[in-house]
Parts: sequence; structure tokens; C-alpha cells
Amino acid sequence: MTQDVIQDSILLTVLLKHDQSNNLDAVQTKLKDADWWERFPPEGVEVVSWYVAMGLGQIVTLRVPPARLAAVNVELERSAWGVFRTECYPAYDFAPVRDMIRERVRQGGK
Repeated sequence: MTQDVIQDSILLTVLLKHDQSNNLDAVQTKLKDADWWERFPPEGVEVVSWYVAMGLGQIVTLRVPPARLAAVNVELERSAWGVFRTECYPAYDFAPVRDMIRERVRQGGK
């Protein structure tokens, strides 16, 4: 991925917390009825990772152009609510900043 693409997007970690009042069959039925697998994430949004954390739920990291953030929110409201409790955490790639700081410190700076 080019640096321009990375700079023109944010990372969004979405926690899809399990609702233990629903079993797996009920969850899958609700997701299918909401067209979840076709609608999420919305067009123009990239899945960076998607993990299942036993006892917690699913942890999805998306690369989102800022102009598509509202679309992500709408799809969560439309398709995930009633199935998962959701939490969202915007982030950015700190690795290049860390590298810059590390080099500055190596050169005697703070």
C-alpha cells in the first residue's frame, strides 16, 4: 500500500461484542436477515484484520477513508445492532512516528 493511501485513511477498530442472550444459530440468522455479509464493511473500506476473541466477540480493524466513516457507522447501526454491542476506536499508524522518534533519540535528541 502506498504512503498516500495510508495518509488518506484512518484505522478503525470495531469491537463486535457477543450478546450471550443469542446462540450462534440466532446470531447467524439475524446477520443473514440484515444482509450483514454483503453490507459490512461498506464499499471503499478495507478489512485489515478480523479476529474472534473467545468470550468477547469479534475484533475488526478497518482502513477507512475519512469520507466513508459515516457509512461505516450507518452499516453498524443497520446491520450489527441487535446482534452485537459495538465499540469503535479510531487510530493511526504509529510505526512511522516511532521510527522517527527512535532515529531522533539515536542522534542525541529527545
